[in-house]
Amino acid sequence: MSLSANAPWRNFYGDMPSTIAYPKLTMYQLVAQTARHVPKLCAYEFMGKTVSYAAFLRRIDRAAAALYALGIRKGDRVTICMPNTPQAVDCFYALSRIGAVSNMIHPLSATQEITFYLDQSDSKAILTLDRLYGKVREAISGAKRRPLLLIARISDELSTPKKLGYALTQGRKVPTLPRGGYLFWSDALHCVNSSLPAPDEDYDGCACILYSGGTTGTTKGICLSSYNFNALALQTIAASGYSSLEGLKMLSVMPIFHGFGLGIGIHTALVGGARCILVPTFTIKGYAVLLKKKHPNFIPGVPTLFEALLRTTHLDKLNMSFLMGMFSGGDTLSVELKHKVDDFLKAHKARIQIREGYGTTECVTASCLTPKDYARDGSIGIPFPDMYYKIVAAGTTDEVEPGAEGEICIAGPTVMLGYLDNPEETAQTLRVHADGKTWLHTGDLGCMDADGFVYFRQRIKRVIITSGYNVYPSQLENIIDGHEKVLLSCVIGVKDPYKMQKVKAYVVLKPGITPSDAVKNELLDYCRSRIAKYAMPYDIVFREELPKTLVGKVAYRVLEEESSKEGQA
Repeated sequence: MSLSANAPWRNFYGDMPSTIAYPKLTMYQLVAQTARHVPKLCAYEFMGKTVSYAAFLRRIDRAAAALYALGIRKGDRVTICMPNTPQAVDCFYALSRIGAVSNMIHPLSATQEITFYLDQSDSKAILTLDRLYGKVREAISGAKRRPLLLIARISDELSTPKKLGYALTQGRKVPTLPRGGYLFWSDALHCVNSSLPAPDEDYDGCACILYSGGTTGTTKGICLSSYNFNALALQTIAASGYSSLEGLKMLSVMPIFHGFGLGIGIHTALVGGARCILVPTFTIKGYAVLLKKKHPNFIPGVPTLFEALLRTTHLDKLNMSFLMGMFSGGDTLSVELKHKVDDFLKAHKARIQIREGYGTTECVTASCLTPKDYARDGSIGIPFPDMYYKIVAAGTTDEVEPGAEGEICIAGPTVMLGYLDNPEETAQTLRVHADGKTWLHTGDLGCMDADGFVYFRQRIKRVIITSGYNVYPSQLENIIDGHEKVLLSCVIGVKDPYKMQKVKAYVVLKPGITPSDAVKNELLDYCRSRIAKYAMPYDIVFREELPKTLVGKVAYRVLEEESSKEGQA
């Protein structure tokens, strides 16, 4: 019998049931259920202001009534172009209450990108910040449909003392808005006269659209249901080893437009009765202040965030024994970086190790996680208790033997409904295999051992082919990152007339290390002893920092484009 059918990873979950009973509820209904159970606990806090679960539920209902009065109905799509703020969270659940669809996009998207997202979703309205008015207004002018523009203000959610401080600092960056052409979110909330129908009960239709990172082609809208999100929340809580999150604190720094931030940092926390500490913008100094003052129990993040923690001096001597979980997702956590973070946690008296997760936006976010008390170097963990993984030969549906490399495929209740208005891409990605299950073909290369531990190798398309050999950048990055003078690296392939591609490495050195030819030669000598000759970098370029994508990943394609232009010069 196949490895996927045997599901050996379940041995590591002890007495935990292999199947979770998911309630037939929308995201709104499930969070409302939690709110009625723990009404006095804090649902979220924002810049020092707290909102109880009871108050949160009232805010959602009021927001839903406002949206309904503005003509938003079941099936309508509304774009949320916001950082992590109370208005964004309220609006997301208010749309779920109505049965409308949240179209989540990055607030730093370029004008043309916003127009693209509006057109893709055919949005009836868009919620954004006042400081983004000009860009969004321009994007709307180029859209096929002119959506209603709703403007939120950070100052509306601040206490009186905080408002003054904000006005004197960040408030200066907010442009003076012209009259007309928009509606302030706060005004919409206070002008509700219409009655609101009973909450929508469609739990398995499209409730949210997230977007792929576009690393393997054009950006695609990913349609996800309440069932997908609720399954993620309940599985995450179970896989994390906790029966309840009531009264615990989640540092919600991952952005709401991202599956990891929305699915884990916000929805899972609110389903579990935890407190979301909403962080609208990330700076390492501000992050350090929150760690010192708020003592969060859970920290989800991407590798670049944890790499930043290692560099800062703002956390010196901080006792971090309050941490109960630190989770890395969104990108590969190298073995060396994991060890460095674990050492950092131990030095700060935390009684945990960082746990790596894996997943794709097509299954909301994480569907695989390192067990709480047992890890294997290089592994991204084991599938969630109610998820299935298999490795198939690339381009087929044929499962390979344990340990053999192939494409990672995922099945289970968090797998998307499909791509927005793109049946061809959907059919290529979601395939029914011989076992009768619908499997998500991730486009990622990996393997799974006999115990069910999964090992990520690379995006199938991110392979450097040199002299007929396949070279996987992540493997080289793990090696380079292991050098005592290296903080972070990125490996790319450069066109070569003889080898097809040759290997080039970009390196950020640790603070205090000055780039020089001597350091470069030292790194090359280090690599020669650890890397096959055909995979050796022909050059190492030092950078103060590496470019990042909107979700905090190292933007290797930017480096590829830069290198290509240099070669043409």
